[in-house]
Amino acid sequence: MSPDSIYPGALKSEEDHRRDICAVGRMMHDRGYVAACDGNVSVRLDPRHILTTPTGMCKGMLTTEDLVITDLDGKKVAGRRNPSSELAMHLLIYARRPEVNAVCHAHPPTATGYAAAGMPLNKALLCELVIALGSVPVAPYGMPGTSELAGSIEPLVQSYDAILLANHGVVTFGADLMTSYFRMETTEHFARVALVTEMLGKQVLLSGGDVERLFAARARYGLQSPSVPQPGAPLTSDSSDTERITLTRRELESLIDESIKKDRALH
Repeated sequence: MSPDSIYPGALKSEEDHRRDICAVGRMMHDRGYVAACDGNVSVRLDPRHILTTPTGMCKGMLTTEDLVITDLDGKKVAGRRNPSSELAMHLLIYARRPEVNAVCHAHPPTATGYAAAGMPLNKALLCELVIALGSVPVAPYGMPGTSELAGSIEPLVQSYDAILLANHGVVTFGADLMTSYFRMETTEHFARVALVTEMLGKQVLLSGGDVERLFAARARYGLQSPSVPQPGAPLTSDSSDTERITLTRRELESLIDESIKKDRALH
């Protein structure tokens, strides 16, 4: 039996992978994760070939014939169209993470808003997010369609399964296409919850002990990476950045009165 025949991609036919990519493209478009011709999706077919979406096409309108096969250097092997201009980002992820077999890139509005604000999704607000992703960092801005984009995520790829791209969007990856896509959904869902807590003006974070237990539980869900919390992420209730200060009503009123007096003295 050849190595190719036992490769994870061999569990499905090429035609199955083509249909799956088109289905994920429609889901991303229907949920508003991409607009017009934005985003790209790829699957590792075997140790030497990648099946990817073409450049310049709406991901909600793809047919199986539109997809392109390339080698690991990004050279087109088969297909009537050209591969995505951002394929280099996918190829970097495949090179750094041999267990990854699918990559999704999209612009889900809320998560992309955090990316544009330079704000990582790194607070322990939801147990599901901690289990599924740990946290989601922000990569520095890299020009789309250039090697800068791939280079911007390189330091983060080994430690995370979802990355915010500054002023751009989100990239997620996993052992198969649905895992990669669901990580996109999880990232956007968490971004919405985080935004609501910020609008409410209150965030109650999980403790460091809670996070450690959640990471320990990841194996029960078949999650292998990252296996331990990254330094400083996610932020917990006992992180130095989230130290709580409590005041009595009288102490608060005294501080307000003092501030008013100082303001009057200055004017």
